[in-house]
Amino acid sequence: MVVSCWSAKGGSGTTVVAVALATVMGRRSELGSLLIDLAGDAPTVLGIPEPDGPGMVDWLAAGDAVTVEALGRLERPVADQVRLIHRGRRVSPRPERADVLAAQLLIDERDVVIDLGSFGGDEPIDLVRRSLATQAATSLLVTKACFLSLRRALALPVRPSGIVLVEEPGRALGRTDIEDVLGVPVVATVAIDPAIARCVDAGLLAARLPADLGRALAHVG
Repeated sequence: MVVSCWSAKGGSGTTVVAVALATVMGRRSELGSLLIDLAGDAPTVLGIPEPDGPGMVDWLAAGDAVTVEALGRLERPVADQVRLIHRGRRVSPRPERADVLAAQLLIDERDVVIDLGSFGGDEPIDLVRRSLATQAATSLLVTKACFLSLRRALALPVRPSGIVLVEEPGRALGRTDIEDVLGVPVVATVAIDPAIARCVDAGLLAARLPADLGRALAHVG
């Protein structure tokens, strides 16, 4: 199962959802899970030092001589039953390599979660993110009930298969409004919770996943 997590606007909580989802999936499978970070924030949320060396974007930028077998050498364990391929250096990827990556991930026996971050432009990294969001078995838009976020999501040439709604107090829009506007079901609702913020700030989200967050994502994917 390949799940992509993305947003149309920064600050929506995509990395928190992706790390939590990879943790939930890893714990329930003997094979564990693989988290691919194309946003660049997963190490911070996981509480690990910024990895050195090549990462996912470096592989995407490489020539065809660097095959899919090299992906395994980029993985590193970061939590119980979770392995990470970090973003890597700030190089420009080759968008056509996204198809090769997607094909390989779709045959991986593990659950794979891709943190795509936010996108909306036509830079090479945006094209890669758009391709992976489209080709994933489950494509999750992580969004707050924010009119600006919804307007940007509607403008993207990518339609999610489900929505993870990050609930903020005082918002005029609710779950039904989001589903009506985007025409896609809300598959999980995550409340903004100080317990989650404390885990993120301490780099302990995977190690001490808040129970409410785990339950919210338990049936996603």
